[in-house]
Amino acid sequence: MRNKKLVLMVIFSLLIVLCTGSINLLAAEKKVYINGIDADYPPFAYIDEKGNPAGFDVECLNWIAQEMGFEVKHQPTAWDGIVSSLLAKKIDMVYSGMSITEERKTKVDFTIPYWEINQALCVREDSELNVIAALCGEYTVGSQRGCTAAEWIEEHLVKTGILPKDNLKLYEGFSLAVKDLVNGRIDSAMMDDVMVEDAIRKGQPVKIVGIIKTGEAYGVAVRKEDKELKALLDEGIAKLKKSTKWDELIIKYFSE
Repeated sequence: MRNKKLVLMVIFSLLIVLCTGSINLLAAEKKVYINGIDADYPPFAYIDEKGNPAGFDVECLNWIAQEMGFEVKHQPTAWDGIVSSLLAKKIDMVYSGMSITEERKTKVDFTIPYWEINQALCVREDSELNVIAALCGEYTVGSQRGCTAAEWIEEHLVKTGILPKDNLKLYEGFSLAVKDLVNGRIDSAMMDDVMVEDAIRKGQPVKIVGIIKTGEAYGVAVRKEDKELKALLDEGIAKLKKSTKWDELIIKYFSE
């Protein structure tokens, strides 16, 4: 009897070791993807007071990763070169408020859209400029380098001769443009409407004087050859938008 008990103890010990080893193996095999973010793009992506990536897009992707069975790391990346970083395989995706454009689609693939935006022009709270006056060419306009707002200004105002090129001031981040606007170094700033609204909610003394109806949508950019990742993200985004987590995050980041 004693020998039988000993044998059983040995068998159970082996089973525990084997099960634990299988769990560790599964954990080790979980794919880790690097998400490139613009760290100055609130409320979608930014670095919080503890030095950690935060924001609507960051939390959305964290939820999707957990739901779809992969891990994700968020890597701050210069926006002006973020597509190049993706193509060079320094990052695996861009889930960070990136508008789907025809020009970008020649280089990368996009997931299904998850957010619709337009462009907003803002001025200082005490400014008497309206949208027509602000964009007539006599005043300076700020925007973020490499974003669709800057591209719109270049295409519709600079190239047409309405706005002198020197009157377009480009910044590495939108918060820098807002800072210069508030301090009187530029006369207006154009950016995605949700970002301008977020700046106003946070107490910046600026106001929106015009909305440019560009009809853009955000999607997640991936390399064209990464079909499996795109399918994974498409499914994850669809699940997220049907979940209560989606509503929770909208309230958290976009409510007054």
